Amino acid sequence: MNKKRIKMKKIIITIFLLFAVLGFAQEKDKKDAPKIEQAEKQLFRTGNDFYKQQNYVDAEVQYKKSLKQNPNYEKANYNLGNAIYQQNRFKEALPMYELVSKTTENKLTKAESFHNIGNSMMKEKQYEKAIEAYKNSLRNSSKDDETRYNLALAQKMLKKQQQQNKDNKDKNKDKNKDKKDKDKKDKDDKKDQNKDKDKEGDDKDKKKDENGDKKDKQKQQPKPQQPKLSPQQVKQLLEAMNKEENKTQKKVNAKKAKGRKVKQEKDW
Repeated sequence: MNKKRIKMKKIIITIFLLFAVLGFAQEKDKKDAPKIEQAEKQLFRTGNDFYKQQNYVDAEVQYKKSLKQNPNYEKANYNLGNAIYQQNRFKEALPMYELVSKTTENKLTKAESFHNIGNSMMKEKQYEKAIEAYKNSLRNSSKDDETRYNLALAQKMLKKQQQQNKDNKDKNKDKNKDKKDKDKKDKDDKKDQNKDKDKEGDDKDKKKDENGDKKDKQKQQPKPQQPKLSPQQVKQLLEAMNKEENKTQKKVNAKKAKGRKVKQEKDW
């Protein structure tokens, strides 16, 4: 019985020491954590005032001034991300949210940071990353209905995006196929045209050859030759022509004499 009591006492002492060590470590962390000075808080509050007035540009300036004095000011980092987000600079807002999500020990702050990371990814149409961010947010705050709704929306948008990408891929595939078919048709048509041209050229060459052969044949055909006369025949022919010419001349002279008027001497 005494042994059991001694054993229980040892266990209790061990647990007590463990809690003491943990408490000491937490106190040490609090001491080591940078203290937020009044000036930084004042800049932060001024930034909040501008933010409430929807003057996000001046709010951003004040948060940055606050962080310049203390870069580890968690709330200033988070609100700076919000001020930048409200100016539609979603990519620039991400580093602030990511920094807070990694460094904060507050689960609610971590959940809100992941939620805003998801919102930034949604704006950039990076739905897979948005889904992962919303899931991380719900792991730290499972009862957040707004995050749950955004998660469902991101999943729906991802499916739609994937379907559009598939449709575009199929469309481009069909477009490329049509282009290939058109190129092939144009190539075949051009080939047929070249064949027709070659055929026309062959026909022209053939016709040209036929005309050349015809001309050559015409050149080769002998011309009719005049019959050759002997010198005696030529002499006789000339004499006959002279006689015929003399007869003709006499007839002409006779006609002229017959038609000439008689000249009469007038009696004055």
